[in-house]
Parts: sequence; C-alpha cells; structure tokens
Amino acid sequence: QMSVPELIDVKNEPQSILDMYGPQATQVGKYAYNCLLARRLAEKGVRFIQLMHAGWDQHNNLPTQLSVQTKDTDQPAAGLVRDLKQRGLLEDTLVIWGGEFGRTPMNEVRRGNTPGKEGRDHHPFAFSMWLAGGGIKPGQVIGETDELGYHVTRDPIHVHDLQATILHCLGIDHEKLTFRHQGRDFRLTDVGGNVVKKLLA
Repeated sequence: QMSVPELIDVKNEPQSILDMYGPQATQVGKYAYNCLLARRLAEKGVRFIQLMHAGWDQHNNLPTQLSVQTKDTDQPAAGLVRDLKQRGLLEDTLVIWGGEFGRTPMNEVRRGNTPGKEGRDHHPFAFSMWLAGGGIKPGQVIGETDELGYHVTRDPIHVHDLQATILHCLGIDHEKLTFRHQGRDFRLTDVGGNVVKKLLA
C-alpha cells in the first residue's frame, strides 16, 4: 500500500504509452486511465483487477449512446492488451471483456421513446465476449448465430463452460471445487460446465 501514491500517478508514463491508451489516459476516473492503471497494477503483482464501464443498458437512444460508449472503451481496451503484450505480461494475464447479457438485434420500442432514438432490450440467448492472454489461443472466433443474431446456431458456449475455462486458465480444476451442502452438490460451475479446449493455446 505504500506504493499506491506513486502507482496511481501516471504522468511519468512516456507520451507514446499515453497515446496508446487515448486522450483520457491521464484523467482520473476515466476508462482510459483505469486501463493504464490496470497495467501498472499487473506490473506490481496484483492478482485480480476489475474494470467497470457503466451505461450500456441502452433501452433508448442507442444510436447516440453506443457511439459514446465505444469511443470511451475501444482504444483503451486495445491499448491495455497491446501494452501487456509488449511488456511480456500478457502470457500470464488473462483479460476478459464482456457483460452479463447481450442486446436484442432489433429495436425495442418503449413507451415514451422518441422515433429515431429507440434502444435494444436485454438478450441472454446470443452474445459475444472476448478473452486475451493467459493461455487463450489468439485470433479465433468460436460460435455463430442465425442471420438476425438472435439464436446461437453453432458452437455455443454456456456460461458454465466459460467459467470452467477461466478457472482452468487460472490453474484451477473446477470439478475439484465441488462441495455437498444440504444433500446437493455445488460448485462455481453449478455442477456443469466443460473447459472449452478450442479456446486454449
């Protein structure tokens, strides 16, 4: 904890690194700053780092809001992965990008929405996440949806499969975390889940 004041002061980073994360890299509280801080924490040996970017629940005004969100996150997230890789940290660092569900492929029209400012509803049936580093094979896409993006049509990955794979990358056998409580088996993968071997390097 004694290193925290120095750790959170990113102004001594070379300009080339700040440029990699984007124009908000030195603004405390911005997503770009947090991505740069995540790399600095990883360098210090912090074992778990969570970044959160709110505001994706766009039931209305999606055309404007999606542009704002991606402008905030795309360059810093790519910068984080690139920076970890160039420092030799990516092979031991698993980066996971995702949310708890996707959005419907069609407009959601709610009462009070202005035409042209519609949004999209929650959609748990088909959505994407990306993983990098930490034992994940790069440069591949697994899974496919129908032409609307509504249902998975090939290579579905259940959330328990994702959890089992993440645990595997962390060196944990998810099946060994099973415990019995009140006559029922429990584990983080809900007594299900398989490691997705195709994802692994």
